[in-house]
Amino acid sequence: MRILLKSLALAAALSCASLAPAWSQSLSVPAGEYVLEKTHASVTWRVKHLGLSNYPARFVTFDSTIQLDPKTVTKSSVTVTIDPRSVRTEYPFPDKEDFDKVIAEKFLMAGEHPSISFASTGLVATGATTGKLTGNLTLAGVTKPVTLDVTLNAAKEHPFRKVPALGFSATGSFKRSDFGITDLIPMVSDEVELIIEAEFLKK
Repeated sequence: MRILLKSLALAAALSCASLAPAWSQSLSVPAGEYVLEKTHASVTWRVKHLGLSNYPARFVTFDSTIQLDPKTVTKSSVTVTIDPRSVRTEYPFPDKEDFDKVIAEKFLMAGEHPSISFASTGLVATGATTGKLTGNLTLAGVTKPVTLDVTLNAAKEHPFRKVPALGFSATGSFKRSDFGITDLIPMVSDEVELIIEAEFLKK
């Protein structure tokens, strides 16, 4: 029985080791600054409307850079800037109301605070190509910490540009009331869901 227990313990240890986060392994791309490839990037957000649907919107003007440490990826950092006036809701009656402007001014307070920003503060590996990215989000003039679940889709030479490239997906959420945005809660949910897709090219 003692031998069996030792064997089971060893098997469990080996299994855990094989599942341990491996994002600290080196990537096959060079270190340095990577800039957003804007034609293949999107920042979408969703809120619940009356408990009936998840209402989506997106930003069309934003930028981002990554400072990559390919030997220890968790030491890398990312910054993001977004123009809140670039929000798009695809409102179907633009001749009746500029709904995008209403969202930008009333909910995002773009008149007083014409920029949304994010600056990472840490990255913890959760798997071979996944991690939790923490950072400070500044929205409507208020800065609060948020966490994104990120997935590295690829790190390789871009097949057309012939330069080193990175591809990421990320999701996360935050409470808009934390940033002083409380209009129409709870008819429009306090929680905002983020869905991000981005490609980066070596500068």
